[in-house]
Amino acid sequence: SSGQRALIRDSWRRLRGSPEQHGLVLFTRLFDLDPDLLPLFQYNCKQFASPQECLSAPEFLDHIRKVMLVIDAAVSHLENLSCLEEYLCNLGKKHQAVGVKIESFSTVGESLLYMLEKCLGAAFSPEVQEAWSKLYSAVVNAMQRGWDALPEGE
Repeated sequence: SSGQRALIRDSWRRLRGSPEQHGLVLFTRLFDLDPDLLPLFQYNCKQFASPQECLSAPEFLDHIRKVMLVIDAAVSHLENLSCLEEYLCNLGKKHQAVGVKIESFSTVGESLLYMLEKCLGAAFSPEVQEAWSKLYSAVVNAMQRGWDALPEGE
C-alpha cells in the first residue's frame, strides 16, 4: 500500500547514510542465528575461523555494501519492483550456485528486521515491521524464481 511504501522510505532514509554500519548489525545477527552460514563466505579459498574474522574482512565489507545496495534499489523501486525482476532472479541463481539454501533467506529476513529494530529504535513500529516484511518477501520471491529457473543438477 502507499502507506507502507511511505513507512519503508522514511525508515530507510534514516539508515541509508551508514550502510556498512547497519549491514554489520544485520550480518552479526545472521551469524548469531545461524553460525553454519559462515563457511559460505570464502574469498580466495580462505575459510574464516570466526564470524568476527569474517565481519572484519575487506571482501566481506564489500559484500555488506552490495547487500545494502540491493535493499536500497528495492526501496527506490517500491512502485515498480518488477523492473528489478531479472536482476533479482540472477542474484538468486548466484546465491544458489555458492550453496545458499532457500531456507536461509528466512534467517536473513529475521536479521534484517532485527537490524531495523536496533537501528531505528522507537521508530520501529509494528506497521514498519509489517511493511518491511512484505518488501523482503517480494525480493526473496523474485530471487527464488531465479532458483527455480535453474535445471536440476546445475
